[in-house]
Amino acid sequence: MAKILCILSAIVFVVKTDEVSEFNATVPAVNMTLNSTVNRTIAFKTPVFSLFSTTTTTAANKPVLGKKNMRKKTADDKRIDQDEDGKHDTTNGTADAKKEPDCPPLGLKSLRVDDSQFQASSYLRMGLGPHRARLNIQSGIEDGDMYDGAWCAKYEDQHQWLQVDALRPTLFTGVILQGRNSIWSWDWVETYKVQLSNDSETWKTCMNGAEEAVFVGSRNEPETPYLALFPQPAVARWIRINPQTWYWNGTICLRAEVLGCPLPDPDNVWQHFSEKLSGSKDNLDFRHHNYKEMRKLMKAVNEECPRITRIYTIGKSYTGLKLYVMEISDNPGKHELGEPEFRYVAGMHGNEVVGRELVLNLMQYICREFRRGNPRIVRLVTTTRIHLLPSMNPDGYETAFEKGSELAGWALGRYSYEWVDMNHNFPDLNNIMWDAKENDTDMVKTANHYIPIPEYYTKEDAFVTPETRAVISWMQDIPFVLSANLHGGELVVTYPFDCTRDWAPQENTPTADDSFFRWLATVYASTNLVMANPDRRICHSEDFQQHNNIINGGAWHTVPGSMNDFSYMHTNCFEVTVELSCDKFPHASELPTEWENNKESLLVYMEQVHRGIKGVVRDKMTKKGIADAIVKVEDLDHDIRSAADGDYWRLLNPGEYKVTVWAEGYIPSMRRCNVGTEARPTICDFILIKTPRQRMNEILAKGGRLPQDLQLKLRALRLRKLRASTKAINQRRKNSRKARRTRFARAPRPLTPLA
Repeated sequence: MAKILCILSAIVFVVKTDEVSEFNATVPAVNMTLNSTVNRTIAFKTPVFSLFSTTTTTAANKPVLGKKNMRKKTADDKRIDQDEDGKHDTTNGTADAKKEPDCPPLGLKSLRVDDSQFQASSYLRMGLGPHRARLNIQSGIEDGDMYDGAWCAKYEDQHQWLQVDALRPTLFTGVILQGRNSIWSWDWVETYKVQLSNDSETWKTCMNGAEEAVFVGSRNEPETPYLALFPQPAVARWIRINPQTWYWNGTICLRAEVLGCPLPDPDNVWQHFSEKLSGSKDNLDFRHHNYKEMRKLMKAVNEECPRITRIYTIGKSYTGLKLYVMEISDNPGKHELGEPEFRYVAGMHGNEVVGRELVLNLMQYICREFRRGNPRIVRLVTTTRIHLLPSMNPDGYETAFEKGSELAGWALGRYSYEWVDMNHNFPDLNNIMWDAKENDTDMVKTANHYIPIPEYYTKEDAFVTPETRAVISWMQDIPFVLSANLHGGELVVTYPFDCTRDWAPQENTPTADDSFFRWLATVYASTNLVMANPDRRICHSEDFQQHNNIINGGAWHTVPGSMNDFSYMHTNCFEVTVELSCDKFPHASELPTEWENNKESLLVYMEQVHRGIKGVVRDKMTKKGIADAIVKVEDLDHDIRSAADGDYWRLLNPGEYKVTVWAEGYIPSMRRCNVGTEARPTICDFILIKTPRQRMNEILAKGGRLPQDLQLKLRALRLRKLRASTKAINQRRKNSRKARRTRFARAPRPLTPLA
């Protein structure tokens, strides 16, 4: 026993004295190994300060780069470093894409800090209690409910405070402040002081030389986050924010984040071992990737797994950034007969970055596990053609990235460069179908699937972003079967329809395939580690656990022109939206946890593409596949079409189905297909016989017309118009950029005075 005590004493002694010990090496934000793909290491060594030490941060905080990890750039590296407009990436190949603060957020915004760690001098009511003082937290619709958008003090004086317990010694370096989120009230704190304590009883105010430091908070509006760094970082366990002045026509209300590096706790000798278990065991590139770094990572994955990967682009953003897609398949670049096509789309809202990083991590993970021979991954790659679009809105992402994870706020970077919400930018086909059914018009032109794009949408002056045009064209080129649209800011999976009938703000609006969509949503939500946790805290104001973390899109809030609805009604593809995280733009230190929370969900959702029935529709005489044959399932008012080679996929729950297939110029064929509970499709092939010439002659002799698939022809015509207008718009933008560069080159340069 005495020997054990001596060993423990030695451990505690090492923790308290050695600044660069192994303990310090495990503190998440103090020493970090980043970008395993290009094999570089950046070490942050932060010295331990006592409370209110006069020592300041030194050059030891700067990144340390090992020369042995640097390599000479190849021609391919230089090619991908060059942007489309001729600009070159001047960032060193071994430097970070963006320097993070020396200390990460404590976790108020990400919910890592529990409600029980907050205290306050007073609060106006429970809905404005201290637990609501989280950066970017959103209020409910009603003022006065349990979920308001800030902590608000009951009294208006300089003795009010908000207190956070870090639970361990922490090197505090700064505070980020925001005002109250509300559509009814404007409240924010303009200046404040900071106090720290090691016992929650004795408090010392942060000093600026000989005077108490006063920090500037929000200015003129409540939503923008403002960062204040302390003159001297200090170690303590508790921190208080003490408002001094506030908006003259409001009251004391704030949302906050605290920056601090957690330090080894000498009273907890097992902390070292428990911290080793946190994060992720997968050695992936857990950091935020700007446009250039994203391209480099994708290129690195392609070089590591050239046999199963291919990088291609589907178009450009408004500013000319390419929309890159990673294809993963055992035969990349080619659609294989009977093999379903799957896609993940991330970054539609540029500031919702978790999806972007998860998709980048996913392509790394699949590549490495395939090389290791992981049976599950090998089966997925050899039976599925996977397409991963990490950034649908690269312009918006770059805007948010420039501010950083804590300072981008709730909405900066959400919209496109033209200030368009892309999730409302797709054609509204729902109301076209509903209006046609109500008016009982020509149902040949307006059926329950493959609904053509409206004429107005194809014109050059239509308010359609180039990113939306690119994705629509992509949907037409590839016969996608299943997809997910990755968002952030909540923890829930939504499924179509997103748009409600009669423009109701909230109304359950199911599709014909409601039961299967509910299955898809449940598959993701039930395997997500955070969503499946019954004890988790709600993100903002809505408790989705009462719905098992899934909800019909229209029942949440109506979204006309969503990508989910368009995908379902214009193509064969079923798509859901996954809200991945309460925090839209988490700090890089949170990314390993986000990966672990979603890894199984991402994989099991992809595997659902193999449920239901599939087969090939062929001509009896030629044995060739028949394109655009209509596959109709009895009692389901939503049909799908066969692909160019005649193969089709119809997602269905287990059961027995009566399936009818017909195509223009052929006699319909019907058969019964049984779908089992196994995660593999039932094969249901169809052979069609051409309509007899005698029957055709009879129809023509009576002055009748042969039945034509007018809907398909109209759909193809509208697509050609959309692509033509897109080409004209892109050419105008290209000429405009070229003219601007020419004017800049001809502009007179200021004379440089002689030395």
